Amino acid sequence: MAEYPAALGELITFFESLPEGERRENLIDLAAASAAHAPKEGETFDLEDVRKDAECTDTVGVHVRLETGERAHFAISLGPKVQTLTRALTTILCRGLNGSTLREVLDVPQDFVPRIVGADLVRLRSQTVYYVLGRMKQAARRLLEERA
Repeated sequence: MAEYPAALGELITFFESLPEGERRENLIDLAAASAAHAPKEGETFDLEDVRKDAECTDTVGVHVRLETGERAHFAISLGPKVQTLTRALTTILCRGLNGSTLREVLDVPQDFVPRIVGADLVRLRSQTVYYVLGRMKQAARRLLEERA
């Protein structure tokens, strides 16, 4: 899994090893943990992009701070109507991408999503499962362009 940051690769491997029922239970648990990845009071970021897009049921904010060695730290704020699967992917992406370089974030292929959530859920929620990753990549691209 060299094409993924190490932490994301570990999450992919973990989810691929689970039977469907356990996979869904873990996704629900991760959705409940999404608030842990929201911006903390007093935290500052290099880029904050908070908006509601047609692809999502509520407002999503992507907050990025560059840390030592140009490593990205993401925080995601989610409105109360954001769906469970999107919340779960938020937790997975923050855990899997925090500490990655902006280039590594941009280079992450989307093919891991069905490997984590399962093909059936991807078919049911085809747009929303990729939404948070797309927003995180947009933020990484903007920060790279500003630094160029």
